[in-house]
Amino acid sequence: MRTLEQTTKEVLELASRHFNVQPGSLTPEDDFFKKLGIDSLQALELLTRLENHFGIELPDYEMQGVSDFRTLADRIQTRL
Repeated sequence: MRTLEQTTKEVLELASRHFNVQPGSLTPEDDFFKKLGIDSLQALELLTRLENHFGIELPDYEMQGVSDFRTLADRIQTRL
């Protein structure tokens, strides 16, 4: 079974690749809107990529107000 730490690491790696930022430059506490300078449409693209990677579906109501990688990873973890 995957741990929250592993899920968080994968989320950060996928976000780094998706937005072409230096691996290791993102931390779980980062607000992905501010750190990556993205809008809600770009966040949705990332979310779709994460759902495909993990083979899950995250309902919109669970994602409202989520803006940091740690919380995002936690929501993914609950669906695994």
